[in-house]
Amino acid sequence: MKYEQFRDSIRGYLQRHPEGSTWKALKSDLRLSYEIPCPTWVHRLESEIGLVRKPGSPAKVWTLRRPRRR
Repeated sequence: MKYEQFRDSIRGYLQRHPEGSTWKALKSDLRLSYEIPCPTWVHRLESEIGLVRKPGSPAKVWTLRRPRRR
């Protein structure tokens, strides 16, 4: 899988699930073959699509940054 496919699948999933998701759930639901996400790709997602990883219990929850209101 190329980065662009990974990015688009993560973004689409998180847009459909605004409450967020753990990596384990993303991996399962999207049938990703990666045991852990590539740190370089995660940093790119943070800057390109506004990925936010918040502490959760027991794992971090991945969400998209909400647009700022004007």
